[in-house]
Amino acid sequence: KLLHNPLEIEMARRNTASDQVTQHVHFVDKKRKRELLSHMIGKGNWQQVLVFTRTKHGANHLAEQLNKDGIRSAAIHGNKSQGARTRALADFKSGDIRVLVATDIAARGLDIEELPHVVNYELPNVPEDYVHRIGRTGRAAATGEALSLVCVDEHKLLRDIEKLLKKEI
Repeated sequence: KLLHNPLEIEMARRNTASDQVTQHVHFVDKKRKRELLSHMIGKGNWQQVLVFTRTKHGANHLAEQLNKDGIRSAAIHGNKSQGARTRALADFKSGDIRVLVATDIAARGLDIEELPHVVNYELPNVPEDYVHRIGRTGRAAATGEALSLVCVDEHKLLRDIEKLLKKEI
């Protein structure tokens, strides 16, 4: 028998990055990451940036530092109340804050339409988490940019991510 009106559905392979996402790596000294991030946000006039850190403390500290640099930021992670996370996300979506600094767990399930920039301030320990992180941008028909700030002690993590993706970033 032949099918009438067949439908073909394409799905992305697991643990692959969207072709809609441009990926960049900047090798930088650990002590200069925040300075470089602030410079890129300012120079590029980025209005909406999701930044990933490995720890809750790191997320809080980075958000504080970016605020001191004059870049309105907030942190979301598991130690924040649901109300604080909801408020931070609403402020981010409305443009009241430009940068949302998050841990991997806190960012699961975040739905931000047409998010233009994702930054890996610190690479994740698990390569698959990299794919989840950068998957926050480049959704639907929108394009996005994923930037990773990599210091010398993260080179192995980068190699593991590239091995998973089967390509050099």
